[in-house]
Amino acid sequence: MHKRYMSVWFRYFATDRMVRLHPELKDKPFLLYAPERGRMVVKASSQALTREGVMPGMVVADVRAILPSVEVYPEEPDVQEKHLADIAEYCFRYTPVVAADPSDGLILDISGCAHLWGGELPYLKAITTRFQKGGYEVRAAIADTIGTAWAVARYGRNSPIVDSGKQTEALFFLPPTALRLDSTTLERMRKLGFREIGQFIPIPRTNLRRRFGDNLLTRLGQALGTEHEMLNPIHPAPVYQERLPCLEPIRTAKGIKIALRHLLETLCERFFREGKGMRTGILKGYRIDGETVQISIGTNRASRNAAHLFKLFELKIPEIEPALGIELFTLEATLVEDVSETQEALWNTGGNNPKAIAELLDNIAGKVGMQAIHRYFPQEHYWPENSVKEVNSLEEQPETDWRTDRPRPLHLLPRPEPVEVMVVLPDYPPLHFRYRGNIIRVAKADGPERIEQEWWLQTGPPRDYYCVEGEDGARYWLFRLGLYGSEKPRWFLHGFFV
Repeated sequence: MHKRYMSVWFRYFATDRMVRLHPELKDKPFLLYAPERGRMVVKASSQALTREGVMPGMVVADVRAILPSVEVYPEEPDVQEKHLADIAEYCFRYTPVVAADPSDGLILDISGCAHLWGGELPYLKAITTRFQKGGYEVRAAIADTIGTAWAVARYGRNSPIVDSGKQTEALFFLPPTALRLDSTTLERMRKLGFREIGQFIPIPRTNLRRRFGDNLLTRLGQALGTEHEMLNPIHPAPVYQERLPCLEPIRTAKGIKIALRHLLETLCERFFREGKGMRTGILKGYRIDGETVQISIGTNRASRNAAHLFKLFELKIPEIEPALGIELFTLEATLVEDVSETQEALWNTGGNNPKAIAELLDNIAGKVGMQAIHRYFPQEHYWPENSVKEVNSLEEQPETDWRTDRPRPLHLLPRPEPVEVMVVLPDYPPLHFRYRGNIIRVAKADGPERIEQEWWLQTGPPRDYYCVEGEDGARYWLFRLGLYGSEKPRWFLHGFFV
């Protein structure tokens, strides 16, 4: 089959992604930066900032000197790479062969696909229109080679469709940078006066190699089609789904249970072969009246125990309304994780059975809801409200130990609540404080304990914490924000010792 390729270029990929996450940034000048040789350098600029002449490679301090109001955000290359891979997976609906083209593009092998959309031009417009509706500024081109499609998508000024065998004509008036050359080669070509690819296409290959090395010949050959270029496509995640058509419509709970048990046994056999387990699953029933009914479950850790998974689904079978009957069942594991043969005991204790505990939690969650079960880990931050994080998996291990050298309340408020206090002298604990309209008189107190933010996050004064005990015996965790003398400090209640 004759090969045809499409190159898709997201002109402002990193900043368009930020706008999708934070719509308030739309039409605002902002940039993404990263440290480079001791300086903060612009890595991407928004469309509004690009119109002001700010381009990648400029120093952030220089940009701020010109535009003091510009907003700056750190670049997240790993997140952007993952996002580009997700977009590449989305393109499987257009072609089975898709490759990510870091850091802002895709390469699609569209051989034999375009006729399904009525031709290459409608096919290209369908893809670009879909991305534009999603908030991305894109350009795309189609050609016989990856190199020519890439060049025309980024530098072409005429038709985005390059006719078969017309690579030379498409590249002739494009700049040398359209060949994906390294900066050293481009600088050498600039000094020699090469401004267009057509200027050196007729030059003998031996002369070009002597002047610019093999890289130029390789890239030129890939674009013209005389050199083969390998495509490294992404592979879709495996679909863990089982189907069970019914000879007669199923209308009873017993029939649904039999179908469910059969599907689970088949799916769990595959899990055992591949070393996987289910974290979330969906059972769907397709009724003969055209409606679809479904139930779903979630587990605290990956499980391939068919009996245990059946119990979780069984609790929700009454929610299924079969009506005139269900003619097809499907069971899909929407979240699958690896299952280790040797796993550490839960929470680093020696007498627990992790599998039994996980299944107990799953049974509880099936009855009261997954949202009623929480697990917390310590986090390496000083301020208490940032020092704890919630985790979803029983397999995850903490990166640091719980702090035990200082008293900490059992009940920590998610946000400190302001209180009014009576203090005799600076650095003294309060004599009493008012909380939610009630005056609490202090009988005993200990403190202060000063807690500051990390030095790179300093946004305000430190906190001075006090452990105080009321006359009723209840104990509270208070802190003062600010110092007496330089400003009027504020007091907050942050937790309760129970």
